[in-house]
Amino acid sequence: MRRLPLLLTLVIFISPAFVAAQSKAAKPLEIYVVDVEGGNATLFVSPSGESVLIDTGNPGTRDAGRILDATKDAGVTQIDHLITTHWHGDHFGGLSEVASRIPIKQFIDHGGDVQHNPQVGEFLQNVYPTLYKDRVHTVAKPGDKIAVAGLDWRIVSAGGEVIKSALPGAGKANPNCDGVKPHDPDPGENAQSVGSVVTFGKFRVVHMGDLTWNKELSLMCPNNPLGTTDVLIVSHHGLSLSNSPALIHALHPRVALLNNGTRKGGAPEVMQVIYSSPGLEDLWQMHFSQLSGQEYTVPGMFIANWIDDQPASMPIAAIPAPAPGPGAPPPPAHEGAAHWIKVTAQADGTFTVTNTRNEFSKTYAAQK
Repeated sequence: MRRLPLLLTLVIFISPAFVAAQSKAAKPLEIYVVDVEGGNATLFVSPSGESVLIDTGNPGTRDAGRILDATKDAGVTQIDHLITTHWHGDHFGGLSEVASRIPIKQFIDHGGDVQHNPQVGEFLQNVYPTLYKDRVHTVAKPGDKIAVAGLDWRIVSAGGEVIKSALPGAGKANPNCDGVKPHDPDPGENAQSVGSVVTFGKFRVVHMGDLTWNKELSLMCPNNPLGTTDVLIVSHHGLSLSNSPALIHALHPRVALLNNGTRKGGAPEVMQVIYSSPGLEDLWQMHFSQLSGQEYTVPGMFIANWIDDQPASMPIAAIPAPAPGPGAPPPPAHEGAAHWIKVTAQADGTFTVTNTRNEFSKTYAAQK
């Protein structure tokens, strides 16, 4: 009986430290998929507090402001690693503006612009070096790792090349390659995209930038070097220039996040590939896709942003995509309040996806 007060005293004494240690160990990985009209800007905040930003959206203050709103929500005061997947304006256009508003420690890209666009050349020669001056600039290669405490971050594509060795636990034959035919060669920047596979304990997410169809086949066929994933951030806004079954079906994602615009991405043929992917539980979208109509679009609770000029009703049928070229009308811009999709992942593989427009969230239990 005389031992009981001492035991209680010890429990009371150690409990705060124990709880604090447990809280620190249980910190999640947070992922913000930001609305930059399909540019696929994505902010990762590791349990250690380190941050990785993939792409910076379009030129101007709109997309940079949306990204900075996400950093503030996450409590991030600097970007530790910035990955620019490729040199297209919707992926790097906001870089200067973002860099002027938050410190960036490391700049990562695939190298020079293969399309030799004069405006991009001007940026890479005269502006970009001033941004990474006195910082770290890294040209990524397939197989590289990005040092982020608590995460295993692998570069699996960059500069038109893909990894040659499988990630741990992967490398089996990929039956999803059967019958998938290559597209015309893509000599442009999309095929140069820096692709990442990020693992946090038992949780995994894949982000391939705008990597195009043929490079997907080079990566995933005849064997699958990536294995499977919990979350796939859908490539290339959901355009059919990318998103082959050889990639999506082989990855077997439980959840797909589509960073599309109102009329940029979400193409019906891609939606069919996503919906038919084995094991898919849910698709979440950044915008309602006019290219898909209600035929393929998910219920509204899974859509983060509506159309600024909201019609009284949405068509069931998909609208035909405008003919490509300089005469094509621009897609409608979303200038109103923008909402991100947030993923909160635990090391045991449990993760929650939240639509911040309506605060609808869904938790996905860890798989055995």
